[in-house]
Amino acid sequence: MNHIQVERLPAPTVVSSEKPKESISSAALSPDQMTQFAEQYAYKKATNTTAKTLSLALSAGVFIGLAFVFYITVTTGSSGVGWGVSRLLGGLAFSLGLVMLVVCGGELFTSSVLSIIPRANGQLNTRAMLANWSKVYLGNFVGALLLVLVVSGAKLYQLDHGQWGLNALSIAQHKLEHGFMQAVMLGMLCNLLVCLAVWMTFSAKTSAAKAALVILPVAMFVSTGFEHVVANMFMVPLGIAIKAWAEPSFWAQVGVQASAFEHLTWANFASHNLIPVTIGNIIGGAVIVGLGYWSVYSRGSQLEPVRPKFSVLSNQYSGPVGEPTMQNLKTITVADIMSPADNALSPDMTIASACDALVAQELSGAVVVNENNELQGFVSELEILRKLWLEDYSKPSTTTVASIMQKDIMTVAPNHNLLKLAEYMSVDVAQVYPVSESGVLLSSTHQPLEERLRNSSVYRPKIFPVVDSGKLVGVVTRHQVLKALRPALGAPVKLEEPQAEVAESVA
Repeated sequence: MNHIQVERLPAPTVVSSEKPKESISSAALSPDQMTQFAEQYAYKKATNTTAKTLSLALSAGVFIGLAFVFYITVTTGSSGVGWGVSRLLGGLAFSLGLVMLVVCGGELFTSSVLSIIPRANGQLNTRAMLANWSKVYLGNFVGALLLVLVVSGAKLYQLDHGQWGLNALSIAQHKLEHGFMQAVMLGMLCNLLVCLAVWMTFSAKTSAAKAALVILPVAMFVSTGFEHVVANMFMVPLGIAIKAWAEPSFWAQVGVQASAFEHLTWANFASHNLIPVTIGNIIGGAVIVGLGYWSVYSRGSQLEPVRPKFSVLSNQYSGPVGEPTMQNLKTITVADIMSPADNALSPDMTIASACDALVAQELSGAVVVNENNELQGFVSELEILRKLWLEDYSKPSTTTVASIMQKDIMTVAPNHNLLKLAEYMSVDVAQVYPVSESGVLLSSTHQPLEERLRNSSVYRPKIFPVVDSGKLVGVVTRHQVLKALRPALGAPVKLEEPQAEVAESVA
């Protein structure tokens, strides 16, 4: 069969008469923007595949365990420098674990509890949230135990004539001496600091800045003796392993009997530490930090909206022009303007069928859902055109939508505020208005606001899938947002009829 040969044309050149202008440096996010980022961040992590989640969680368990190895080494034999200084040094050493996490990536249970934010927004259901927590918890535990085997096999407990191992045993046994409520409170205080440390990294733009932000909160919780469940998944089993596997020469060297650590058992670990500290970590991270910031910055969009004085569909406004219009616009949510997802595609259909659907309905793109109406991706004209180009326009009839669709896509909830969505679609606030909510200047610039807006670049989707409890309920487009905001420009303008041609008027 003969195919038409299509010549690859060079990319067009864009010519501008204006001189290039200096780009505005990226500014830190404001607390409100950090909350929005946290919603997307937590949702993306909570919807990772099981294999990816477990792999990243296992890595995180190893990272935190390595941090505790560093802590034991630094604090062994340091009693001469004073209690506080010794623990501060150990805390600074332990912060290496969270630094590796924020730079290299990983899934840590104590920060994964922030997925309660997309749950509160309706983007996740409770089952999906708890399933994610369970996977991360299991992965962290497995990673920590694997490191215990390696450290024990390497016989690090023999360092400093056995003092390293004795220090580890003492730390592990001390963790089992708390009362149940005391352990809950220590866990709560710990994850309050851990999640605040992670939250602060949302405002940073570089790995160095993220690393610097987590050091002091982590150093504080470690040096003060707060309880971190993933750290304990390594520390207490390490103590149990040393007690069980250390040679008689080790005990003779340190001058202590193994019976001195009789409380180091798996049963005591579960009841005196693992369970209460897990509860405390959830309270400190999910409830205090996660729901705390959500209630301040996002909860208002969850309230049942007061119906405006105009119909979004008819775009007819009956109230006065000006401030009342703005007040009405503030009450509109995505649910008020979205359209049903009647044009959704299936991942199994061919791109020829998808192209026919887009062309017939004059759509620039469409969402892709499975048989359970769960969002799988998004296909636009661009993906189809790119595939055609790759195939030299030779009828790639067997190619399915699943193979070309975008999988990492932005979604909104039905109760998302319209004005917030409009701003996100069109403006990068961090570039255009680099001032925090408290009035602190985040970057220096002498350009007027209008000029900064013209010079800023924002690339956001024109179509947003609307997801509620994991199910696709509709789509909202930039055109729908613009139509809903039209009343802010005042009364409708009547278009003038085209004037008759001069020749006809003369005649």
